[in-house]
Amino acid sequence: MFKKFFSAITRHKIFTLIIIILLASGGYFGYKRLNNKGAGIQYVLAAVTKDTLIVSVSGSGQVSSLDQVDIKPKVSGDVTFVGVENGQSVKTGTLLFQLDTTDIEKTIEDAEINLQKEKTSLDKMKGMTTQEGTLRGVKEKAQDNLKKAYEDGFNNVANVFLDLPSLMSGLEDILFSSDFSPVQENINFYTDGVKSYDDRVLQYQEDAINKYQIARKAYDQNFQDYKSASRFSEVGAIELLIDQTYETTKDIAEAVKSINNLIQFYQDELIEHDIKPHALSNTHLATLNTYTGKTNNFLLTLLSTRNSIQSNKETLIETDFDIKDQEIKVAQAEDVLNEDKKKLADYLIYAPFDGIIINLNVKKGDSVSSGTALATIITKQKMAETSLNEVDVAKIKVGQKVTLTFDALSEVSISGKVLEVDSIGTASQGVVSYGVKISLDTQDERVKPGMSVTADIITDVKQDVLVLPNSAIKSQGNSKYVEFVEAPDDIKQKLLASISEGVVLSSSPKQQSIETGISNDTSTEIVSGLNEGDIVVTSTVSSSTNSNSSTTRSNQNQIRIPGVGGFEGGR
Repeated sequence: MFKKFFSAITRHKIFTLIIIILLASGGYFGYKRLNNKGAGIQYVLAAVTKDTLIVSVSGSGQVSSLDQVDIKPKVSGDVTFVGVENGQSVKTGTLLFQLDTTDIEKTIEDAEINLQKEKTSLDKMKGMTTQEGTLRGVKEKAQDNLKKAYEDGFNNVANVFLDLPSLMSGLEDILFSSDFSPVQENINFYTDGVKSYDDRVLQYQEDAINKYQIARKAYDQNFQDYKSASRFSEVGAIELLIDQTYETTKDIAEAVKSINNLIQFYQDELIEHDIKPHALSNTHLATLNTYTGKTNNFLLTLLSTRNSIQSNKETLIETDFDIKDQEIKVAQAEDVLNEDKKKLADYLIYAPFDGIIINLNVKKGDSVSSGTALATIITKQKMAETSLNEVDVAKIKVGQKVTLTFDALSEVSISGKVLEVDSIGTASQGVVSYGVKISLDTQDERVKPGMSVTADIITDVKQDVLVLPNSAIKSQGNSKYVEFVEAPDDIKQKLLASISEGVVLSSSPKQQSIETGISNDTSTEIVSGLNEGDIVVTSTVSSSTNSNSSTTRSNQNQIRIPGVGGFEGGR
């Protein structure tokens, strides 16, 4: 039988080989399946390490020049000189353009001639020694008279205020005392006594009250200002006090007249109806006549003082008029000449700062208007402009470090710092954004205005802190924890050696509460709950496929501060 079996094998070598291969493969895979059936869960691990943790905010935008100015003339004219070309670098003060100066030069020449004419006339006036001596004498006398007029004026005001308080008190008594009836003011007595005969008395009553109130208000303010002044006050203050007292006295005189009209109307109406007026009304009229005399005298005295001051001031003006007027004319001519010379400078247009000329759109012979852009000058220094939402911009401060990358220059990375942050946001479709300007630490010629740029603004950096991959951090309510692996140091090293494939643990990890600090896209700071070198679970590996169910710490998109190592990602 064995001979027949080996004979069959010999005849069918290929068929026999295939059977052997199938049996071997089946045995191998069966063994692997039986061997892995009890392997349990495999874990991807990570150790708590000390590192530098960097947190940043990212935004995209464009490169622009740090400064850009349109070159515009302040005057109109024909271009007679163009000293630059598009793309040319210029220094501060370089002459860029010149406009035709023919007209302005003629204007300056005329202004110089006019100034010389006015100076000659002034020299002639100053040469009149006899007339100059006469004017000086008149001027000195006018100065003395003006000084005396101010002194007299203050004295007159003081004399007026010796009588005005009692005068105002007398007017108040005539109107509002109850001399005729304990329950009725005098003004109402006069009104009620005749209004049944002629209601025009109501108009007299209203006029008397209004004029008295105007006089009272003016008097109260005037008296307060008088008490605050003295004869040593500035002449301007004394002059204002004189004018104020004159106007107040006029108001009081008007009030006296209106009250007198009311009482006189009362008497006239009663006499017309054969009724004898109350005797006290005659006393009131007599008092008012006395007040009228006093106020008239005050007005004459104050008016005389005002006129004296004005007259002496005019005399001083007249004595100085000829020479002063000519001196003014000379000064005006000098101002005109200086202004024309300043205008001449407007016909020469210089570079305001070091930069590069772009958008040149004028040539020699062109006529240009004031305010028209002839070209644009930009600085060689460039900056990045980006925008951030209202959440991210709250983390940004001027001076923060930035890492800049460029879509067109994948190999270029430039550091910078935040230069300016908009105070007011711009709303678009319900989203508010804020502009951020960033200066570049290095001015790379390959970086051009208009290029797309990505800015990673570093908002927080912590050095030498405990960190873990984000995948190791788990949450339960408001608390955070990790799956902690207990193992001796020699076992820890062996466990970590298998981190990329996953390992089988002899005992299940335990839940460990932790407190975290700052974090970025890849790593989180561990404030408490763990020590350096502790082993935690970051993910599990399927035993059937040996593939990770979650990822470990990624080193992609890392940004480093010059001189500082660490992990970084946007938050």
